[in-house]
Amino acid sequence: MKLQMMYSFLKADIDLIEKELHTAITSNSALIQSASLNLIDAGGKRLRPIFVLLSAKFGKYDIQAIKNVAVALELIHMASLVHDDVIDDAELRRGKLTVKAKWDNRIAMYTGDFILACSLEYMTRIENPEAHRILAKTIAEVCVGEIEQIKDKYRFNQTLRDYLRRIKRKTALLIAISCQLGAIVSGADEDIHKKLFQFGYYVGMSYQITDDILDFTGTEKVLGKPAGDDLLQGNITLPVLYAMKDAVAKKKILTVHENMEKEEMKEIIAVIKETGAIEKSHQLSRRYLEKALSIVKELPENRTKKSLIEIANFVGKRKY
Repeated sequence: MKLQMMYSFLKADIDLIEKELHTAITSNSALIQSASLNLIDAGGKRLRPIFVLLSAKFGKYDIQAIKNVAVALELIHMASLVHDDVIDDAELRRGKLTVKAKWDNRIAMYTGDFILACSLEYMTRIENPEAHRILAKTIAEVCVGEIEQIKDKYRFNQTLRDYLRRIKRKTALLIAISCQLGAIVSGADEDIHKKLFQFGYYVGMSYQITDDILDFTGTEKVLGKPAGDDLLQGNITLPVLYAMKDAVAKKKILTVHENMEKEEMKEIIAVIKETGAIEKSHQLSRRYLEKALSIVKELPENRTKKSLIEIANFVGKRKY
C-alpha cells in the first residue's frame, strides 16, 4: 500500500498544510523566498505533519488550530535539512540541487534561519505553554545532535550508544513530538500524549536506521543522491558500525575519504553487504518498530489507530 493511502481520509487537511507551507515562507526578498521554495517544492513524505494530524484525532480535532503545529514542525525539519546540506557539502537532496549547491553556503545558512523563524511564528499562534516548552527543548536537542554529528565525522571508533544517541536527536525526537504535540493541542489526555510520544520516538529510531540502510542498498535514482554518500561524508551509521566488527571490512572502511572515486566506494559498499551488517541493522530497526506497535495497542480505538499501525509498518519496510 502506498503511504498516501494510509491517511487518505486526511487528504483535504494535508492539502491545506501544503498551501500553508508555501504561505509561511512568503518574503519581501525574492532570493530568500526562491531559496526556501527550492526545498518545499522538492516534496517529501511530510511524515511530521501527518503524525500531528493523526495524533490530534485522539482529542478535539480542529484543523485551524492543529495546522499551526503541523506547519511549524515541518518547517523546523526543513530548516535542519538546509543546514545539514551545508555541513555535509551535499549537492543533491531528493534528486534536486540543494540550496547551497544552487546558490552558496551563506545563502543556505540564512535560508535555514529564515525557515526556522517562520516556524516559530506559527508556534506563537498556539496558546499552550507546555507545547512551547516541549518544542524549545527539542530544538535545543536537535542542535546538540547536529554538533555531535560534526564532531563524529570520520570518527570510526564511536560506539553503538554514540550512534543511537545521535539519531535520537537528529530524527526520532522531532517525530516523537509531532505525535505528542498533535495530541496536546487537541486536548487529549496526558496518558495518551505520553504514549504517542513513545510511539513516535520508536518509529523515528526505526525510520532513521532504515534511512541509513538505504544509503547502501538504494540506487541514486531512488535515493536522490549517490549510494554510500553518508559514509563518503564521514557519517558513521549503523551498517558501518556492524561491518567494522569484521577485520577485513574494517581495514577497507578505514580508507574512506571525501574525495574517494565512485568505483572505490562501490567496492566498500559491496564489502559492507558481505558482512551481514545490513541484515543486523534491519533487525535492530524491526525491534524499534515492534516497540512502536506495542504502544499503539494501548491507545483508544479510533479511525486513526489503523493508520498509525500502517505507517509504522511502512517506515520499517520502505524502499525509499
